[in-house]
Amino acid sequence: MAFPTKLLNEGETVVVSTRTHVKALILPGLVVLVALAAAIFLDRVIDGSVGSLVVWILFLAVVVWFVAGPFLRWLTTTYTFTNRRFIKRSGFIAKEGRTIPLNRISGVDFEIGVIDRIFGCGTLVVSDASTDGQVELHDIPNVEKVQLQVSDELHRLAGGDRRDDGT
Repeated sequence: MAFPTKLLNEGETVVVSTRTHVKALILPGLVVLVALAAAIFLDRVIDGSVGSLVVWILFLAVVVWFVAGPFLRWLTTTYTFTNRRFIKRSGFIAKEGRTIPLNRISGVDFEIGVIDRIFGCGTLVVSDASTDGQVELHDIPNVEKVQLQVSDELHRLAGGDRRDDGT
């Protein structure tokens, strides 16, 4: 997924841009399956078109609440590391963003649980020098690779060795 270039400063380049792993949508999907089974069962048990209509309206409400919301949050939330800053953006209509300059980041760690290992994702922990302390980014795909890329950029920013591409 591409980060909008109009939101980058002159000379700023994207190092990593990602969103939460699609695994975050599994639980909402299961809720819909259970709600569908319940709606079909109740539709067959309840006599009358009004009762049936109520059942399907409730099912639709469950779908909107438990699927549309999480899906839109998943779709509109991005995590981007540039050569100058970390940017978290979210929101469809009302937007929210958080930016941490790379020179304020003191560490980037990762945690991978058993389930995360199965799905190939994990939690990226970005520690900074602010009063908030750290930002946890859950369910990041290929979290080890992302951590390496960000650590390399932090090392380069701190005046470490040049990267292999000559920059």
